[in-house]
Amino acid sequence: MKLWIETLGCPKNFNDSEGIAGIWEKDGLELAQTPEESDVILVNTCGFINDAKRESIDKIFEMSHISEDKILIVSGCLSQRYGQELFEEMPEVDIFLGVNEYERLPEIVESYKEGQRRQFYSCQPNEFAEFSARKIEENPYSKTLRIAEGCNNCCAYCVIPQIRGRYRSRPVEKILEEAELLAAKGCKELIIIAQDVTGYGLDLYGGLELPRLLRELCRIEGIRWIRLMYCYEDKITDELIDVMAEEKKICSYIDIPLQHCHDRVLGSMNRHSTNRSIRETISKLRDAIPDIHIRTTLITGFPGEREDEFEALVDFVEDIKFERLGVFAYSREEGTLAGKMTGQIDEDIKLQRADSIMRRQLEISRKINLGKVGKTMEVMVEGMDDKGAYTGRTQYDAPEIDETVIFDSQRPLEPGDIVNVVITDGFDYDLVGKMEE
Repeated sequence: MKLWIETLGCPKNFNDSEGIAGIWEKDGLELAQTPEESDVILVNTCGFINDAKRESIDKIFEMSHISEDKILIVSGCLSQRYGQELFEEMPEVDIFLGVNEYERLPEIVESYKEGQRRQFYSCQPNEFAEFSARKIEENPYSKTLRIAEGCNNCCAYCVIPQIRGRYRSRPVEKILEEAELLAAKGCKELIIIAQDVTGYGLDLYGGLELPRLLRELCRIEGIRWIRLMYCYEDKITDELIDVMAEEKKICSYIDIPLQHCHDRVLGSMNRHSTNRSIRETISKLRDAIPDIHIRTTLITGFPGEREDEFEALVDFVEDIKFERLGVFAYSREEGTLAGKMTGQIDEDIKLQRADSIMRRQLEISRKINLGKVGKTMEVMVEGMDDKGAYTGRTQYDAPEIDETVIFDSQRPLEPGDIVNVVITDGFDYDLVGKMEE
């Protein structure tokens, strides 16, 4: 029996899908090369915001058109969140799975009887639940490393705690064991992920243990880059900044989803940062790590956001000059505090505000990139474009999210190779260069 997995959403979902594939193969079953040749299609969905939900639903219907003689399964955040509604409204789907049922997948599929649609959901575990296997492809030069599951932050706009449960740190020894395995298979970049990476250890060890974990990971031979994603500003300690500055394997890059800068809006969002604390943390990071590239995300049009508060956000972006920035129009989500708030803002205004900030960010990004012309930068090769030029990333860029370096080389290169590239031009979101021979 062959399984095809369609994955949508964030790197945490792709990490789940690698676990699903590993569990499937561990049971002696095969993975399909295309959905058409499969016996089972699983759509691992995202349910975080409205655009992601629409994309997931479109993908489910797309897969349903080629699954008439196959078992169609829907899993992931959308399934966990809207399982009963989807079960009633999507008769095309045979099985709905929650986010905690992947270990049972082979058994669930084996016991399936045609026409007997089923749902499988269970309570969130109290501890981090390890996958019994993970599918690692050939040349896994860059891989995610999950260090926790769930979230305790309870931001007013977010449903993740409802979907994924309370924060559960993964034991250090299990993290190091997987990291060693990845390194042995050729992994050069570890991308540290969780709903809140900086909260690591508080539940399990009674303190913020990310700095200690990073020191241990830096000792693993073969790993060249360690990248931090999803860091909450209020938990970025001086100790963490010191470790980032001292350990050369840790990329001069940090992803800090700030969402806003105005204290009243931050308070309404139930965020634990303030304008002052944000500015102080950014200043500390840039003082300790002069070349650091800070990625953040912002939300425009949060309920009650006044015009002057939005203008403060614009001024903040122009003042801080983030190296990497994404902006989202607020998405009203059922079951959240923000979804029930008065002062919901017109959709067009939310989108106009997001577009206004991104247009300003375009100029900031272009200036930053032009400032790199003439510099030699380490680039991790990822592939080739349709014109035959190599494409890759610097340590300042996360895969699938940030910028690309396009460059020429006189010798053949493989994905995962790390080479020196002289930057010859810079654009809005890309760099162009030539490899040093």
